[in-house]
Amino acid sequence: MKGINILHMKYDNKNAARCVDDIDHCVYASILESIDDDINRIRLAAQWLIKRNSTLYIQNNSDNLRNYVILDEEIESLLSSPDGFSTASPDRSDNDGTLALLQQYNDLCAQIDAKKRITAQTGPELPGMKLARLFRLTPFEEICLAVCCAPELDKRYERLYAYLHDDLTLKHPTPGLIMDLFCHTPQERVDARQAFAASAPLLQYGLLIVGDPPQGSASRLLSCPLSLDRRVADHLLGLSGIDDRLARFVRLEDAVVELGLVTLSEEACDRLRGFARQHLERFDETDRHVVLHFHGTYGTGRKSVARAICHDLGRPLLLADAEQLLDGPIPFAEAALILAREAALQSAVLCLEQVDSLVHDEANARRLRLLAKILGDLVPLTILIGSKPWQPRGMFGDHLFLGIDFPLPDDSARQRLWEQARINGTGRVEGVDFGTLAGTFRFSPGQIRDATRAAGHLAAWQQGENAQRVTAAELYAACRDQSNQKLSALAHKIEPAYGWDDIVLPADHMDQLRELCNQARYRHVVYGSWGFGRKLSTGKGLNVLFSGPPGTGKTMGAEVIAHELGLDLYKIDLSQVVSKYIGETEKNLDRIFSEARTCNAILFFDEADALFGKRSEVKDAHDRYANIEIGYLLQKMEEYEGVAILATNFRSNLDEAFVRRLQYVVEFPLPPLAERRRIWEKVWPDAAPLDAGLDPEFLAQRFEIAGGNIRNIALAAAFMAADEEGDITMQHLLRATRREFQKMGKIVSEGDFGTV
Repeated sequence: MKGINILHMKYDNKNAARCVDDIDHCVYASILESIDDDINRIRLAAQWLIKRNSTLYIQNNSDNLRNYVILDEEIESLLSSPDGFSTASPDRSDNDGTLALLQQYNDLCAQIDAKKRITAQTGPELPGMKLARLFRLTPFEEICLAVCCAPELDKRYERLYAYLHDDLTLKHPTPGLIMDLFCHTPQERVDARQAFAASAPLLQYGLLIVGDPPQGSASRLLSCPLSLDRRVADHLLGLSGIDDRLARFVRLEDAVVELGLVTLSEEACDRLRGFARQHLERFDETDRHVVLHFHGTYGTGRKSVARAICHDLGRPLLLADAEQLLDGPIPFAEAALILAREAALQSAVLCLEQVDSLVHDEANARRLRLLAKILGDLVPLTILIGSKPWQPRGMFGDHLFLGIDFPLPDDSARQRLWEQARINGTGRVEGVDFGTLAGTFRFSPGQIRDATRAAGHLAAWQQGENAQRVTAAELYAACRDQSNQKLSALAHKIEPAYGWDDIVLPADHMDQLRELCNQARYRHVVYGSWGFGRKLSTGKGLNVLFSGPPGTGKTMGAEVIAHELGLDLYKIDLSQVVSKYIGETEKNLDRIFSEARTCNAILFFDEADALFGKRSEVKDAHDRYANIEIGYLLQKMEEYEGVAILATNFRSNLDEAFVRRLQYVVEFPLPPLAERRRIWEKVWPDAAPLDAGLDPEFLAQRFEIAGGNIRNIALAAAFMAADEEGDITMQHLLRATRREFQKMGKIVSEGDFGTV
């Protein structure tokens, strides 16, 4: 393995001496200049090592048995070293030039130290120097990185390292080789071993990758091949792109200040920005990391404030998705380390989005502790963005943690935002009361912005590209589209098909439904303009009970309200929400209400009897937890600022203490004669082919049934008529009624149907 030309490239010893004598003018002007000095140091160390141990190298390269033979000269050299190490003797003659090489090496080391020191004081921070500062590397650890970096620039160094190992298969440096090159005393070799400990920076932060030692190696530590992590190699060479392993869920942004849609007060924003700036400016003195937790709904300006903080600090923002960090292809511990290291290398503020599943799920507690430790080691400022409040309970130790709530704007503020919103390219908005709109959709500023844009797009689609206006229907449709679609996974969405003309109830009960709609419609006036909202901590929403036998119109009533208010309607079957497992019912309810808060929908809880029975004395654990479930639902309903409707078939089963906490109780009784006749008359679509002999009066008098049964009968009769290709007749209705009675379990007699 002779002829390694890189060993004989000339090193300018005079320049090194001149630099040591005149250090004021010695700075690194470029990354390559610094790398060149490191390469020269490696080259000199290699030349010195070869000369020092020349008796251990085989002169005849054709001897293929080198790895299988222990030579006399090798043992002789080992035994002649008084301290047991293969080191240079201080009083050795310099016939072979070893001491001259050592002097050149020492001069170069002095030059490198001087130039680094002056560059740190006067020039820009070079990548290698930054790496040493960030990870608190010792000079020896910096040398280790340089040795591993050399093959990244010149593949011939792989051959050099193989030559120095005397093994063509070992093309990467090993701890043993680095110690042979740069440790000149036994104590230096002992100290150097610490650099390769698992807790030392090189391995702890993944700067070096350690391979498996060759088979049969006596020392696992000294024989393991080392290589640079590819992102660290890029950094040392001055390449600034983010680690490609993070590209799927991380992006780097240059921060800009845009605070128009932030719900924090101006004073709170300024104080927060000053807080972050003050602590980052003093970070080198205090070494206290800062973690800010911004919680609130989408569109409240959490990321806008994070960007403003970064702008103030002159740092970029590294945005990462915590959910993808948890579920991505890279193991969490590795991904968290790479992410935190990337933030450090970029001198960026790390911003973790979607952190709720990470910080609130007990299953992720161990991962969260690991992340907290890594952030506390590497990232001076971290911003967590979630939707719910959270306290770390000492997880960040002495570092500073601050939780900031980004609230939804109140009705008055929302009304102003709507009035200020510009419909992109579509001109004016017609027929919209922005106060009512603000009270109907409890949107964040970001959602209002998105809804106005979507309304403009919808108008362009429906009216043409040159649309000059946006209608109320288009704006309301755009608002419903902004609602959180995740609720569809927990509840059934109902498209309202009924209006006031379709429902038949006693006049007083109809008045109750209209009053209920008005309370939802004018909440912005009462709670906002008139100030009642400041008097109430909870209970700003509408909690309603619909009670009555099956088929009396409870679901239809909910649809009428949703249609009138222009809101989505979600039906939740409480019999499916209630779990036999203790604690699961509360989790199910929490998920529903959490999603509903951003959905701005009417929640219609059907089959409430599954949860709300008469609360009796607690006899066992399940009785106690049943009461806890009821109390938890009541709490969530009172916190919810939308419309929540409970439907029960048996009001008598409900505890009066519960009923008193509801704002409206609407009874849906079995319809009397006059109302049954109206239902028979209203049930038919305009296009239905009706026989002139239909007798709604007879049907209403003869059959005391609910409106839902009448609807079923009308539909069944229509299918019978369609099968016969004729009009819907009384015979079809009587046959359909017989089937409905059979389904209801009622005894059917011919006398019930009379003569038609």
